[in-house]
Amino acid sequence: MSTSYKNWQKDFIQTNGITLHYVTQGEGKLMLMLHGFPEFWYSWRHQIPEFAQDHHVVALDLRGFNESDKPKTVEAYRLEELVKDVAGVIQGLGYENCILVGHDWGGFIAWHFAYTYPEMVEKLIIMNLPHPAKFSQGLSTPAQLLKSWYILFFQLPLLPELIIQSNDYQLIASAFQNMAIDKDAFSKEDLEAFKDAAAKRGALTAMINYYRNIFKTLFDNLKKEWTVLDISTLMIWGEEDTALGKELTYGTDIYVKDLTLKYIPNCSHWVQQEQPQLVNKYIRDFLR
Repeated sequence: MSTSYKNWQKDFIQTNGITLHYVTQGEGKLMLMLHGFPEFWYSWRHQIPEFAQDHHVVALDLRGFNESDKPKTVEAYRLEELVKDVAGVIQGLGYENCILVGHDWGGFIAWHFAYTYPEMVEKLIIMNLPHPAKFSQGLSTPAQLLKSWYILFFQLPLLPELIIQSNDYQLIASAFQNMAIDKDAFSKEDLEAFKDAAAKRGALTAMINYYRNIFKTLFDNLKKEWTVLDISTLMIWGEEDTALGKELTYGTDIYVKDLTLKYIPNCSHWVQQEQPQLVNKYIRDFLR
């Protein structure tokens, strides 16, 4: 990794019976960043130095990813456990609350965390992951089901792992390259970093186990009576997301009292990596 990461500290923290790895920089109010699939802390490389100027930035490796613990059972990746992990991290770092930032799966966890522990979230920032109610509703439409075909594929045992690791994890690199509108957003070094993280022993099955638990949550969310979230929330959305349709953001203000919604045109699902300057500006404006 290049010298620009030299001020970042790597550390480990115990939470909810496991050990999680994280990268950190800066001092002040806690800004906790949760990555998506198939990523790790590295997907926040453009945000860490920006916000470390006036925050204690912590970019986690979620359980099962990269250097964090990888419990063996499928049940270990249920949403309730992922939410408890975050609570333990905030408290373990010595804070009562944080600015919580999530993308993709990290966004899914962050939404649910905000509903479960509202007192621990001062502000919420979500990127390219709809409100849980909108997500569940969306998956009952043919258009979104087609886009989410991979969720069904990941229900199969072993086959997804075998396919993803074939040809030196080329599918991991392709996920970023093929979806990105700006192909220069990911260097060869970036793609190798994501492949190396997925190639760690036990990581691939752990990462896919997130999806192997998702249907129960999605069904529960359809039946749930959602209260209005009273936390100041910023949603940033890359409009050219091939996995999640922009229409999933429509009507989010029904569920969130104080919502700021920013669309970024000509930008894929990998919004904070593809348009980091714009994403950082929107976060800055929101935090002011």
